[in-house]
Amino acid sequence: MTDQREIALVDLLDRLLAGGVVIAGDITLRIADVDLVRVDLKALISSVGDAVPSPWKQVTP
Repeated sequence: MTDQREIALVDLLDRLLAGGVVIAGDITLRIADVDLVRVDLKALISSVGDAVPSPWKQVTP
């Protein structure tokens, strides 16, 4: 018997953002072996706090 656990979406997002998530993918639109459009996606999703400072300078209004 398999043990099933239910995890709330908020808990799942908290765990993912605490460690960070990297998303990568490629999409190519090709007709008759000719590449017409190519889209590369690379994204890093992570939380930023005192332990992990933001790489951008703070802007004060």
